[in-house]
Amino acid sequence: MKLIVFGSTGSVGKQVVRKALEQGFNVTAFCRNKSKLEHPGNQGMRVFTGDVFNAKAVEDAIAGHDAVCVVLGSGKGKASLVRSEGTRNVISGMKRNSVDRLVCQTTLGAGNSRGNLNFFWKKVMFGWLLKKVYLDHELQEEYVMASGLSWTLVRPAAFTDGEETGHYRHGFSPDDKTTKLKISRRDIAGFLIKELSGNHYIHQTPGLSY
Repeated sequence: MKLIVFGSTGSVGKQVVRKALEQGFNVTAFCRNKSKLEHPGNQGMRVFTGDVFNAKAVEDAIAGHDAVCVVLGSGKGKASLVRSEGTRNVISGMKRNSVDRLVCQTTLGAGNSRGNLNFFWKKVMFGWLLKKVYLDHELQEEYVMASGLSWTLVRPAAFTDGEETGHYRHGFSPDDKTTKLKISRRDIAGFLIKELSGNHYIHQTPGLSY
């Protein structure tokens, strides 16, 4: 599979690139600064330098790929818009290049999964400290759901730096409050690549947590 990853230098994106290369994907890492990549010399990896806010660059980068993985972080400066506006440019670029498969990482708590959160995450983190990030994810999901593409929105809980375990819960009900509300970046990457390979959650929004 020829896969392009947007957000490839982020904490989750680096793990996605690593896992995809391990699984034998041909990977294009879209990034603004290639010096932040961890696998630039890998034989199965190509680097496309560009800004996700630049629609033309995004469109050019997507050409020739089979699937797209979006794991955009907050960034700086335009942090309140990078996920939603970047993803909107990705969707447009996919349509112009007739690329249909999109796996996009958002957050547990977005959309109907708000019921999975406890008081701290619902009111303190997403209601106050990370409100702009949360709203950006909400808009990002709206764009994806309206795209007409074969999309999957993956909603992980809070990130940790743990190892890849392969043991986690996914696809639980939106009112389930029994998860630990955390998962390692490596396990998130493993699930994203598994979904790209298996297409189990087309037009669905699986939560992801221990």
